[in-house]
Amino acid sequence: MCMPGNAGIAQIATCVGMRLADFGAVCRYVRDQKIDLVVIGPEAPLVGGLSNALRDAGVRVFGPSREAAAIEGSKAFAKDLMRRRNIPTAPFRIFADAAEAIKFAREQEGRVVIKADGLAAGKGVLLPETADDAAAAIQKIMVERAFGEAGSKILVEQCLDGEEVSVMAFADGLNFSTMVAARDHKRIFDGDRGPNTGGMGAYAPTRIIDAEVVDVINRTIIGPVLAGMQQDGHPFSGCLYVGLMMTEDGPRVLEFNCRFGDPETQVVLPLLRSDLVEIMMSCVDGELDLEQIEWSDEISVCVILASRGYPGKYDKGIPITGLDAVAEPDTFIFHAGTAIDDGKVVTSGGRVLGVTSVAGSYERAVAKAYEAIDKIRFKGMQYRSDIGYKAGVDRKARSRSQGRMHYVHRGRR
Repeated sequence: MCMPGNAGIAQIATCVGMRLADFGAVCRYVRDQKIDLVVIGPEAPLVGGLSNALRDAGVRVFGPSREAAAIEGSKAFAKDLMRRRNIPTAPFRIFADAAEAIKFAREQEGRVVIKADGLAAGKGVLLPETADDAAAAIQKIMVERAFGEAGSKILVEQCLDGEEVSVMAFADGLNFSTMVAARDHKRIFDGDRGPNTGGMGAYAPTRIIDAEVVDVINRTIIGPVLAGMQQDGHPFSGCLYVGLMMTEDGPRVLEFNCRFGDPETQVVLPLLRSDLVEIMMSCVDGELDLEQIEWSDEISVCVILASRGYPGKYDKGIPITGLDAVAEPDTFIFHAGTAIDDGKVVTSGGRVLGVTSVAGSYERAVAKAYEAIDKIRFKGMQYRSDIGYKAGVDRKARSRSQGRMHYVHRGRR
């Protein structure tokens, strides 16, 4: 069963039209249906405390508590945690006053990044080119409230140079196991141009990092974060997502998410050979099986098809055609912003579909994804044509062990 669901998952699950914000109704439904495991996907109900309500009702939940989900719900919370635990990240300041923030941003010698403190659907990070742009970004977030209450506080931090990498980890509060590292593409246009989005595509694995760097990430970032949260009284159980910038000085944290990242999950989980439900259940029970998580050594590429106007305003209800024509083995169409209208699949969001292909090489995985996209149509459809191209030499020189690379860590009870 799925709440609320979309046109894609409706093909394999019963979709329940219920507001996730109505925690009481959700808990009653789950209990009445005798559901064994609830997996909470979106960040808003996690940050709001749905997992707390379900656990209080005696339901097993894969997903962190409200207190632990604050690592995504508040960038200020995450930065404070990193500062206290000596976790590498960009220098920053937190502001609740727009004039003070603008003054500080203008005083900085290099470029800065402006971040809304709260949840903004992946759009709350602005990358100004100049001091005037930074002032305008602060005005947009704090005064014009482009992201609502999420912009009541902001972070102004140093802009880091390097390559971005996404690393997710299964965690049971004490133990964790990292997944195959992925490369996301945040900007809306080819060549990493235009505004940030929730993600326009991804590929995995990425050889931007090797096994040695993964060990550094886990020893200096993921391990300390989970240990710190446990010591602070709100252990993290579920999927911890870490967005990283690989700088000349090593990995630096850009952001944390309290759930599976999108679209990285669409390329990472197709490479998982082990039983996902068993892994999630072991996390819920605090008994993550560190020895049984295996990964494919293939390549996975996902390209997002978005509505015209995204990440700004966009129309909904536009018919989608060609979905049935995609029948290539190991090619998957993940629905995001879709719905059923009069028996037809239509758009209902900014990011509409994620087209993922798995193959033995980067070239073939990329080609399969775009071959599938050529069969899909909806008015105003936009997508990047360069997803996976940053793999570069990965296409020619990739260790077969890279696809299986993951890290396990056993905590102490």
